[in-house]
Amino acid sequence: MSQLTTVDATFLHAENDTTHAHIAGLGIVDPAACPGGRLGVPLVAELIRNRAHLAARPLRQRLVQVPFGLDHPYWEDDPDFDPERHITEIGLPAPGTARQLADIVGMLHEQPLDRTRPLWEMVLIQGLQGGLTAVYVKVHHAAIDGVMAAETLAALLDLSPEPRDVPADEAAPTRAPGMLDMVGTGLLKTALHPVRAAVSMARTAPHIDDVPGLSSVPGVGLVASALQGALRRPEMPDAPRMSAPPTPFNRPIGRRRSVACGILPLDEIKEVRRGLGGSVNDVVMALCATALRQWLDKHGDLPDRPLVAAVPVSLRRRGAVAEPGNQVSLMTAPLATHIPDPAERYTAVRQDMDVAKRRFTRTSGGWVQEMSGLVPAPLAGAATRLALQAAPALSLRPVNLMISNVPGPQFPLYLCGAKVLGYYPISVVTDVSGGLNITVFSYDGKVNVGIVACRDLVPDPSEIVDHLVDALDELKALSRE
Repeated sequence: MSQLTTVDATFLHAENDTTHAHIAGLGIVDPAACPGGRLGVPLVAELIRNRAHLAARPLRQRLVQVPFGLDHPYWEDDPDFDPERHITEIGLPAPGTARQLADIVGMLHEQPLDRTRPLWEMVLIQGLQGGLTAVYVKVHHAAIDGVMAAETLAALLDLSPEPRDVPADEAAPTRAPGMLDMVGTGLLKTALHPVRAAVSMARTAPHIDDVPGLSSVPGVGLVASALQGALRRPEMPDAPRMSAPPTPFNRPIGRRRSVACGILPLDEIKEVRRGLGGSVNDVVMALCATALRQWLDKHGDLPDRPLVAAVPVSLRRRGAVAEPGNQVSLMTAPLATHIPDPAERYTAVRQDMDVAKRRFTRTSGGWVQEMSGLVPAPLAGAATRLALQAAPALSLRPVNLMISNVPGPQFPLYLCGAKVLGYYPISVVTDVSGGLNITVFSYDGKVNVGIVACRDLVPDPSEIVDHLVDALDELKALSRE
């Protein structure tokens, strides 16, 4: 038996007509080695039926609501779980281009998940050029974080075309508590909430200048420094005063989504790292800074101060994948998009990322968990919705966008015998985090780029992918000087 954490529940509360809190992946596979040379619903459903217990929460558990909303929902095994109810199959019209696929995936990503059953779905998209198949998998963020997503992929994929044997499921089905137990627990938590909220506030206050949007408020840095000194906390690197400038993708989002995918060679990114210094993540952030600068300049909207990016960071301890709930926080950093010289821009991105990482490692990194727990469960939904509505109404921009770099396996994987040629992450856009999200996933020697945006604000994110390619060429030339 497990229950949603306050962070998990926030992803549910954040949803409305224009915002959906699911994350997705788009796999491109070669089905030549599948029976009959085809990856179909029965084949994938049988695989999931045999392996769902290896990733139970995201695959076969459903939500059980607490009466009167007194507490966050619980997870329990769905007694009617059938993978075939979650998997559909569609075909692309000829010629099956990448642009056609991106348009279809954008429409699929617009649709919310059914909360009455396990919070995932899969769409097999046939008819890609070259006889390939696309596999679009959508999972609610309330059920999974980045590390759990990787573990779920590991449960379903194999190291060779021949599927491996997995242990049988011998665990008893999990069940949520009875209604009376849930009500009693919810009332007790509500009564004790002021104490927990006070503890959370005390933990968060010394690091309040790390919360996106607050670092630019006058006096916040002084308050945080004073509290750190009073509590004898380690001296922190000075946080830059970050104020996210207005951009075309920081306006109220609509319900439609646009998607673009691309590939960057990992060895070329490592070449830049060796030549210019820093880490692979520094190179990725610098590439995004240059691509965004070029896109904004092309559209006549380049701000005179740097964009501010939120970067998700896993808090999950090594080997602690079984810990319940989303174990994730955010760090923020300016992107130096206002600097025209590419060498100076790269240096600035490296320095700003270094400060952000050093500040993050010297804190608990848990301000997301602490702040999400300040509001009692019965009021959490209303508070989250109010915050999301207030952001566009008051022109609040904590950040301009989210950028995430997820390391993956550097060897090929297989789904039901079909070789996975690429895997592109497709994440979330909101009024608070911005109408544009860039996520990259390294796999088998390539960096797979997945961009999702509000279609009304960024109709063609493939332009940004093209700018990323140009940015890598620019940095390669610099690294060879």
